[in-house]
Amino acid sequence: MAENQNTNCSKILLHACCAICSGYPIVFLQNMGYSVVVYFYNPNIYPQEEYQRRLEAQKTLCKHLGVELIIGDYNPEEYYNYVKGLESEPEKGLRCDKCFELRLNKAAQKAKELGIEEFTTSIVISPHKNFEKLTQIGSEVAQKNNIKYLPINFRKKDGFLKTNKIANELNLYRQKYCGCKYAQTN
Repeated sequence: MAENQNTNCSKILLHACCAICSGYPIVFLQNMGYSVVVYFYNPNIYPQEEYQRRLEAQKTLCKHLGVELIIGDYNPEEYYNYVKGLESEPEKGLRCDKCFELRLNKAAQKAKELGIEEFTTSIVISPHKNFEKLTQIGSEVAQKNNIKYLPINFRKKDGFLKTNKIANELNLYRQKYCGCKYAQTN
């Protein structure tokens, strides 16, 4: 378990896609000297019961690691409207890019609202996600919102194994798909 964070540290907002993926990034950022604020904003998750399971796991993780958790609005209609016309895109296609854009844009806005100058995302730890594409989207969103995106490849130095170890130790809920209903059918 991480020690309580020093309130004199620079703050960073970490967009968390799920507890499984955000465990190691939280610890990594704490070890860099950041005071981490976790933002759980994922209107793409379907169905609502799945969203609740993932949220409860995120709460458990944040409590264990002693970090603040901010829960964004769960409004699936916002997601559906944002990806409209891309429903039949394959996994890792344009629909996913738009989904990342929506969530990272909200994360940037939340960081600005809180007076936090930097943000990043735990999505990049997944070996199923494209780090370069997420970095590009994060950087574009950051520029648009006049904030800094921190492009950290949390996969390096066995990051994915480390995040899974944390999740296993805490017996966190492990999802079986990315999150959206389209990922279940495509």
